[in-house]
Amino acid sequence: TRAAMAGEALSRVPDVQIDGDGVFKYVLVRVSGAGAPAKDVVRGHGWAEYHADLFERTAEELARHGLSCECLGGGRVSHRPQERKIHVYGYSVGFGRADHAVTTEKLRAEYPDYEITWADEGY
Repeated sequence: TRAAMAGEALSRVPDVQIDGDGVFKYVLVRVSGAGAPAKDVVRGHGWAEYHADLFERTAEELARHGLSCECLGGGRVSHRPQERKIHVYGYSVGFGRADHAVTTEKLRAEYPDYEITWADEGY
């Protein structure tokens, strides 16, 4: 069925893709496929000048697998691997503030041995 195929494609989409080090913009994206339950994913990279760059690249990748997505908001990530710390904060001018609590949960699953914090302050 289409729903089963969409579910299969969704299961292959990584929950988290962020740079290994530094401070960079991120977006929280809700990914969906035909008839399958949606899931939220985190994408954060230093190459992105704007949050829209991240979202557009993500949307293009997902479209190739027959999946659609919407941006739930953005912010910034500070990733300090030496200290095993990630801090999520700020917002996107274009997309608004992502729910950093959701982002933090996703990051905790991906980086279980890290101290991960978030704040609504900062840009």
